[in-house]
Amino acid sequence: MSARTEHHRGLRLRAQLYAGIRDFFRERGVLEVETPVLSAAGNTDPNIESFRTRFHGHVDAGEAVRYLRTSPEFPLKRLLAEGLGDCYELGRVFRDGEAGGRHNPEFTMLEWYRVGWDERRLAEEVVALVRVAMASVDRIAEPRITTYVELFREQLGLDPHVAEIESLRAPLRNFGIDPEGLGRDDWLDLLMTHLLQPAFPADRITVVHDYPASQCALARVRQGSPAVAERFEVYLGPYELANGYHELNDADEQRMRHERDNAVRRERGLAEVPLDESLLDALGNMPDCAGVALGVDRLLMCMLGTDAIADVLAFPFRKA
Repeated sequence: MSARTEHHRGLRLRAQLYAGIRDFFRERGVLEVETPVLSAAGNTDPNIESFRTRFHGHVDAGEAVRYLRTSPEFPLKRLLAEGLGDCYELGRVFRDGEAGGRHNPEFTMLEWYRVGWDERRLAEEVVALVRVAMASVDRIAEPRITTYVELFREQLGLDPHVAEIESLRAPLRNFGIDPEGLGRDDWLDLLMTHLLQPAFPADRITVVHDYPASQCALARVRQGSPAVAERFEVYLGPYELANGYHELNDADEQRMRHERDNAVRRERGLAEVPLDESLLDALGNMPDCAGVALGVDRLLMCMLGTDAIADVLAFPFRKA
């Protein structure tokens, strides 16, 4: 098979997957929507960088500085607060600095929300969608459900909630990681990406629940001993595929988390990002719901059986 034929195979597979996604949600009564790509506010997450651009039209049109979205999360939540109900968006998102064999600064994200659901029920729907996608290319993907603490105890003999930082660093000693500025959650993330994730079996869907409360992002926190974030991640083989939450709808708490993000950004010498006041104004009206974002290009890579994201793109960043 020629390189061009193989390239076109990836493009046809993308079209097939898009049709399958739309069929999946149409059968389940979930509405497809389209939200703005440019916003007056950005993502405050200190581990994600947004592209910025400037509008040169009339000053009454709105804020001149605009951010290319890193996900459609904020506008989708505003629609939920209006009472729209279950909805999804399949579209392009942008993250600065993320380019390489498995990353492209412009990529496709599928994000959806289910009203009245919690994160456990939504994780089951993610598994169902992934299994349908894999079956379309005659591959079987079996799920394994676990928790964050179970995974760390089984594979590393560590309790991620109480282990000292030195114990978290020790298994990574051979990777030559500069410890400067790294905190507890950074080491936990490195253990996941460097040791746990690469060992996940191919064609297995690994669902991990109950992350440390310090990694709550936009999820609710369930109090207990220890407290845990009501969030999950889904992996297909070694690839992180989806990240979902039982969504926080407390505007004051969300504002504090965004401000904490900006404080971390200042400490790291990164530019602060304006808060999405439209989201915060709406959040108190958002119904109890669960939401998830899934990386479509990652799913396509698994379906095609490739480690190179360029194989599922019309043109990667360096050729765009």
